[in-house]
Amino acid sequence: MDKDLLRLYEAVKKAADAASSTDGEAEETRCLDAFEQLKKFPVNYQILVSTQVGKHLKVLTKHPRKKIRAFALDLIEIWKDIIIKETSKNKNGSSNNNVGSTDGENAKADKFQRSNSVKVEKVSKADIVKVEKSDRNGTSSSENVRRIQVSDVKSEKTVSAANVKVEKTAKDEKQVSGVKKTSSSPAAPPKLKTMIKSNDVMRDKIREILQEAFSKVFGEADETLVDEVNASDPIRVAVTVESKLFEKWGPSNGAQKVKYRSLMFNLKDPNNPDFRRKVLLGELQPERLINMSTAEMASEQRKQENEKLKQKALFECERGQQPKATTDQFKCGRCGQRKCTYYQMQTRSADEPMTTYVTCVACDNRWKFC
Repeated sequence: MDKDLLRLYEAVKKAADAASSTDGEAEETRCLDAFEQLKKFPVNYQILVSTQVGKHLKVLTKHPRKKIRAFALDLIEIWKDIIIKETSKNKNGSSNNNVGSTDGENAKADKFQRSNSVKVEKVSKADIVKVEKSDRNGTSSSENVRRIQVSDVKSEKTVSAANVKVEKTAKDEKQVSGVKKTSSSPAAPPKLKTMIKSNDVMRDKIREILQEAFSKVFGEADETLVDEVNASDPIRVAVTVESKLFEKWGPSNGAQKVKYRSLMFNLKDPNNPDFRRKVLLGELQPERLINMSTAEMASEQRKQENEKLKQKALFECERGQQPKATTDQFKCGRCGQRKCTYYQMQTRSADEPMTTYVTCVACDNRWKFC
């Protein structure tokens, strides 16, 4: 059986290779006929596993001819269904065997449970018989019944008490674990009330200036940042910043005196509250302050002014490089004077007119037209 299946597969493979190498359709039809014979061949799980024909047949699913590729895919799906059905049957058979093997153990367990239940039933029946006999004899049977009921009530109470104890212990453990978790969270260091002095008077002076600048943040902070600002420590931050500056720049009256002055000025500047707030809250680390330029420390308003000055200086530089034509044929729309300079540039295609840029000498108003 295995050899016959492999022989049919070899015939399909040769015909498929011939069909891919030639342009004729004769080899394709021969390959499809071989596929039909392979499809009719009776296979089972053992034959497919031993021959591994399914794995070899996957090569033909990438064949250049569409019909061969489709036939290979269909045949693989058929074989997959055969394998799935037989494996499911084998599993069901093995499960039945396992059930048969465990019948003996279950029977023993049932016997044991039945024996216990029989004992209990016998005891309960004996109690009932005692009660019935006493009723027939005319004696009081209420005592026996009460004893049984009391024993049942006691057992229920003990079970409920045990459940209550377990619940209480579980709640206690949860509370203890919650307390442990809250206590394990790291606490923030306490705020410093007095300035930490150094052996240098100049360093103490810088620390006091920094503390004074950082203390302004408490009255300048927004409502969204009030809690974060109140949790900060201006004295500790001032000491940290000064220590890092002294480590990198040296004393404040030394070679880096200008840098100290620039930093102190920007931190105390009333128009620059964002800069000192960022330093106090740790958004700007002391290491970053050492390498910051004066332009980077400036406030947003100052940065905009510097940008305007830069643009104006650039324009003046352009004016000084080459003289531009002056004319009175353009009238300024802002001041109404006719003292203007202009220059022209070809900003569009060659067949379009040039763009004229006009600047008023009196009020520095600028406009352009084509």
